[in-house]
Amino acid sequence: MATDLATPPKAAPKAKKAKRADRVPLGTALVRYRWLYLMLLPGLAYFAIFKYLPMYGVTIAFQDFLPFLGYSGSPWVGFKHFEALFTGGDFGKLMYNTLLLALLHVLIVFPAPIIVALLLNELRLRILKRSIQSLIYIPHFLSWAIVASVTYVLFSADFGVLSGWMRDFLHDTAKIDYMAQEEWFRPLIILQQVWKMTGWGTIIYLAALAGVDPNLYEAARMDGAGRFRQLWHVTLPAIRPTVVVMAILASGNLLDSGFEQIWLMTTALNRDVANVFDTYVYYAGIQNAAISYSTAVGLFKGVAGVILIFGSNWLAKRLGQRGLF
Repeated sequence: MATDLATPPKAAPKAKKAKRADRVPLGTALVRYRWLYLMLLPGLAYFAIFKYLPMYGVTIAFQDFLPFLGYSGSPWVGFKHFEALFTGGDFGKLMYNTLLLALLHVLIVFPAPIIVALLLNELRLRILKRSIQSLIYIPHFLSWAIVASVTYVLFSADFGVLSGWMRDFLHDTAKIDYMAQEEWFRPLIILQQVWKMTGWGTIIYLAALAGVDPNLYEAARMDGAGRFRQLWHVTLPAIRPTVVVMAILASGNLLDSGFEQIWLMTTALNRDVANVFDTYVYYAGIQNAAISYSTAVGLFKGVAGVILIFGSNWLAKRLGQRGLF
């Protein structure tokens, strides 16, 4: 008796693609979300007026700008001012001073909020944690003028509180002028930045730490992990994307040493190490009226910042991180 071969099953019909939802017309979206767009207007106006509109002024860097001739009447000189910057005797010293401060910022100032946030995250007494947070936030709201004044009060050779204590501790009658000596300029700058910026920077990392799943810590404890191993294998990997994004954003400001802080801390005796691109633009553009030349210096800083942002974002992706864009 012949047996019929089983007929092969029919292929399942392909699932129909979901129809693409019709796009909402622009006019309808503007009416429907009018309050959101209205709240967006001040921010757009700020960037348009104070960020993008002034960018036309960078054309001064390619001119011998004369105020009474204006943008259109001033003669074009091409890359003359950039050549003067790169071949001038000040460029090497400016780059060294700026990059050294940037390196100290990366090694000391940038990790400080991360370390403080990790320490605060380990506190279990809520009142103590909030009290410390409030105290370390306060310096952020002080101007650099106040910070420089406090530094003078603490480290001045004549009436400095810490200077007097150090003389008594070392039994040294000689007065050390920390504010004027070149070797003390960079440590004081970094100390000011750590004191002023650390507390405010912890807000971002504490927010990232608040999003860590508690079940991960519970699983780590069940596996026998102590506090340090929980920190290394759970906490740090959880906040790594936030650290990467903040590092990419900070890379664009590596050449921005901060004009106000540096200028307030500069004296006639430490100017050789204090002169960076930010203060150099002021001296060249305002004091010496070299407007086109100082604009070229500022444009060089801006282009370098853009390159650093894109380069650090590319490097983060190459290392397996998400990156900024």
